[in-house]
Amino acid sequence: MEEYQINKLWYLSQISIFEEMTSEEMKEIDLLNTIRHFNWVPKDAVVQTPNAILEGLSFVKKGKLKVYKLNDNGKQFTLSILTHGNMFGEINSISFGTKDVYIEAMEPTLVCSISESEFDRLMKSRPSLALKLLKVVSERLKEREEQLEQIAFNGLRERVIHMLTMLSSKFGIIVDGYALIDLPLTHQEIANMLGVTREAISGVMSGLLKDGVIKTSRKSVQVDARMLTRSE
Repeated sequence: MEEYQINKLWYLSQISIFEEMTSEEMKEIDLLNTIRHFNWVPKDAVVQTPNAILEGLSFVKKGKLKVYKLNDNGKQFTLSILTHGNMFGEINSISFGTKDVYIEAMEPTLVCSISESEFDRLMKSRPSLALKLLKVVSERLKEREEQLEQIAFNGLRERVIHMLTMLSSKFGIIVDGYALIDLPLTHQEIANMLGVTREAISGVMSGLLKDGVIKTSRKSVQVDARMLTRSE
């Protein structure tokens, strides 16, 4: 029991919304028994569908989840990728825009959740968390707005570069001047993120590879690290 408690507190301290709290505050939150822990979600498992929505709010403790929609023809459009510390879900007081979407594990993923009543109790006991939560929502909205702006005003090459630099900033590991995106990133996956065909993405990626903007290998992409500073 003691080992479980230690592990639970460690996981809580790693979730981004709690990152600035002291160990004593973490213990206090843990005593509220607000957060329930789920088992590991296996790779490719669907966590949620538009017809089976998870109740309350959830946190990604480890791993990666893909949030996407399907059009009438079954074509996938990826909205976002959630990783360690990211939140998703819907309650009356707050929405992360994940009501009518599919959520799928890109790799083995550990998720915990909190019900609406438990969340309200937590916010009342720790108003500082409410402010951090508003920041998370604001950042999510900004990311969506940037994505829509890229789709509306830029050509496909610029949209691909923007997407890759955004993923590099979030998931990149710098190796020899290039940011290795820590995701299984195929041409089809990039096409899903931008709502275009795989053939169109393959053409753009070939040009970026020729120009030295990227390096590629099987299911991985590296982006010239200088592109990250230009996008800031």
